[in-house]
Amino acid sequence: MNSNAEAPQALYRKAKRYVVDKLRSGEWKPGDLIPSENQLVQALGMSRMTVNRALRELTDEGLLQRLSGVGTFVAERKPQSNLLMIAHIADEIRARGHRYSCRVVLHARESASMAIAAALSLPTGSSVFHLICVHSEEGVPVQLEDRYVNPELMPEFLQQRFDETLQPSQYLLNSLAADEMEHIVDATLPSPAEADLLEIGPGEPCLVLMRRTWSRGKTVTYARFVHPSSRYRLGSRVPMNSGNRAG
Repeated sequence: MNSNAEAPQALYRKAKRYVVDKLRSGEWKPGDLIPSENQLVQALGMSRMTVNRALRELTDEGLLQRLSGVGTFVAERKPQSNLLMIAHIADEIRARGHRYSCRVVLHARESASMAIAAALSLPTGSSVFHLICVHSEEGVPVQLEDRYVNPELMPEFLQQRFDETLQPSQYLLNSLAADEMEHIVDATLPSPAEADLLEIGPGEPCLVLMRRTWSRGKTVTYARFVHPSSRYRLGSRVPMNSGNRAG
């Protein structure tokens, strides 16, 4: 490949680096309106096509948000939860310097439906504990927790007061050693009740993390964590070694 063919791509990457450097330095903050394409063309000495491609890709990557007829803004960063560990959402929010709050919607004993009984490996109709709570960051709901617990393994669960100082996952991990965990992630639309609790529209896509934990071969808990996709994301970063390779 000759230098003439490489030049356009090199310029477009340079334009992306210019914008990313502004974001990383904090000169352009979340919510800021960045210079227009014409202004960037003049500042960088590049063609409008090159600048447009850079901005388009940065928008696709979630770093920028473009509003037709208004301009291009620095996107608000979405919080990210680690898929490969049980993280306390309160700790994640506070680590970002934000205010965490928890609202308990339901905390009661119920008879397990067929689906819940199967998830907990119990007979249908068995007595289970059911908890629904909403976790918020700066007053904005970011996670709906819908959890079922096996009373045989956690008999004191119903007596706990869950709030800003004690979260369900924190209590469970501190009270009983889990030796196995399953995570399943799905994308779905919220039910009307879920949309209402999360304060989102019924058509907003959500990421759902389903988690089951076991202790000594018995299922301790089954939980669904519903996250508005516009406010939260799920991901992980792990070291690679010879026994942990993926394509």
